[in-house]
Amino acid sequence: MLGQLKPQPEDAIIELMGRFKADPRPDKVDLGVGVYRNAAGETPVMRAIKAAERALWDSETSKSYTALAGDAGFHNAMADLVLADSVESTRIAAAATVGGTGALHIALELVKDAAPNATVWASNPTWPNHPPIIKRTGLRFAEYRYFDADARAVDFGAMMADLQTAQAGDIVLLHGCCHNPTGANLTLPEWQQVAALLTERGLIPLIDIAYQGFGDGLTEDAAGTRLIAAQCPEVLIAASCSKNFGVYRERAGVLLAIAADGPTRNVTQANLTALNRLNYSFPPDHGARLVTNVLNDPALRADWEAELEGIRTSMLSLRTQLADELRRLTGSDRFGFLAQHRGMFSRLGATPEQVVALREDHGIYMVGDSRMNIAGLSTDTVPLVAAAIAQTGI
Repeated sequence: MLGQLKPQPEDAIIELMGRFKADPRPDKVDLGVGVYRNAAGETPVMRAIKAAERALWDSETSKSYTALAGDAGFHNAMADLVLADSVESTRIAAAATVGGTGALHIALELVKDAAPNATVWASNPTWPNHPPIIKRTGLRFAEYRYFDADARAVDFGAMMADLQTAQAGDIVLLHGCCHNPTGANLTLPEWQQVAALLTERGLIPLIDIAYQGFGDGLTEDAAGTRLIAAQCPEVLIAASCSKNFGVYRERAGVLLAIAADGPTRNVTQANLTALNRLNYSFPPDHGARLVTNVLNDPALRADWEAELEGIRTSMLSLRTQLADELRRLTGSDRFGFLAQHRGMFSRLGATPEQVVALREDHGIYMVGDSRMNIAGLSTDTVPLVAAAIAQTGI
């Protein structure tokens, strides 16, 4: 049996990490892997998470199972963080998951059970893991145009034109904020138009929100998601705690499913519980409990929000510094989009050949579509990276 398996291609980002590690150059810069790094190049444990972990160490008396859908306190804390009061709590079903990726898997399995003939529409481009996850479930996959590569901005007209062709009951996968890989986000008026189109055509939004707090702020980054939740009768939301709480390896995520009414919510909750049971019986609890404790403790939450704001403003400062340095070196404003985009990522607009040249000639590592991780920069490396970009003729 095992001899019939087909070789699998190595993940492009993991392969890039290997190349970077093997590169002996002392001035190399990793802009590939999607984790936050501080000025020292470290991915730190956030202060509030460390404090919550100490408190849990002292207070936890058992490692027994929680519930199949995870701890209700985590559900409630995350629903409040993402949705606030935009939708009645009686309409929200929830399941703790293995990170945001696990939430996407459970969401798509729920779709497969409820609407097996639905097509899932994702932006072009999107997070590279989205299409294979969708296809693996056996659901139909389609793309809507999203990014104008020449303007380095959202092509909203093309997006809306493509979604006009979607059929009632289809799923529309949206990035809640900090679009990965482009960093180009919808404006609030555009979110309003998307909500109107979804409602008019009977489309179901699936929102992947992995970077809340990394863009314009916790509330601002959730504004589009909350608007959709307030206007659409059914919404699926996959939320990750990896980035904004820094608990990458703890795999803390949640799927929130908004139903049209209470009875449908109850049936949905039962189905989420059953899907968790089939996939991994009980979801991991440690990271989820740390997140819950931070969100529910006023002092810890205030410290977390302050540190998260520092992370956000640091990335904005790096964006501005890089855009300014490129303007100085090239005498052009063509890189001004870097300061306008939000979150960890932007697409530089380099060709695959130029990406190779950046890596081989300058030790600047980014993925082949020229997605660069802004958080991989520092104030010291920005001039090096800008000089390499200018010399490569991008």
